[in-house]
Amino acid sequence: MTTAVLTETEPLKASDRCDRCGAAAYVRVVLGGGELLFCAHHGKKYNEGLAKVAIEIHDFSDQLVETQKIAADDER
Repeated sequence: MTTAVLTETEPLKASDRCDRCGAAAYVRVVLGGGELLFCAHHGKKYNEGLAKVAIEIHDFSDQLVETQKIAADDER
């Protein structure tokens, strides 16, 4: 029986960008030869395939918050 051991990882910084589209990265995928960073959208899109080859996947997308757009009084 093998047990997966998660290593400590630094939180992603604002300068960390998605390797697919350049948006802010929220997912870090650790591979045998390095790592890939993805935005929440591409992290979800490629999750199934990445899970098959990744050593670890760190998903910080729970840090995303929905913002509400508020119209100015004269725009209502």
